[in-house]
Amino acid sequence: MPEAPAAEAAPQTLLAFDFGLKRTGVAVGNTVTGAAQGLRTVVAEGDARFAPIAKLIEEWQPGALVVGVPFHPDGAAHDNTHRARRFARQLQGRFGLPVHEVDERYSTTEALTAGARDADAAAAAILLEQYLRERCEPSSQHPRP
Repeated sequence: MPEAPAAEAAPQTLLAFDFGLKRTGVAVGNTVTGAAQGLRTVVAEGDARFAPIAKLIEEWQPGALVVGVPFHPDGAAHDNTHRARRFARQLQGRFGLPVHEVDERYSTTEALTAGARDADAAAAAILLEQYLRERCEPSSQHPRP
C-alpha cells in the first residue's frame, strides 16, 4: 500500500525580536516567501516593552516568535545571552506562542553595514530570514553538499 504524502506545514507568519536592554527591534516574515521586513524598534525597558509587543502580536497574529540570542565570536555565552533567553521565556509565558531562538551574532553589524535607518528592526529582519532559511526550507529543494 503506498504511503500518503507528508502533509505540508501551513503557511505561518512570524515575528522576530532583536532584544536589547533599552531597544528591541521587531520584524515580520512568513514561511511562504521566506522573507522578512523590519517593522519598528520598541524603545522601552523591562516590563514596559511588553505593551507595544502585545499590540504587534495582536495586529500580525503570528504563529510563532523568533528571538535573536547573542554569543561571543567563539560561541561562548555572556550576560546578554542570558538576558535574551530570559526575554524569550517571558514572551512564551505571556503570549503562549512557540518561541524559537536563533544565533544573532553580527546581525546589527550587518544591518549597519547595509545602511539601515533602523538598525534594530533591520537586525531583527536579518535574524528572521536566517531562521527561515535554516528551519523552514525543505531539504529536498536545497540538498547539502
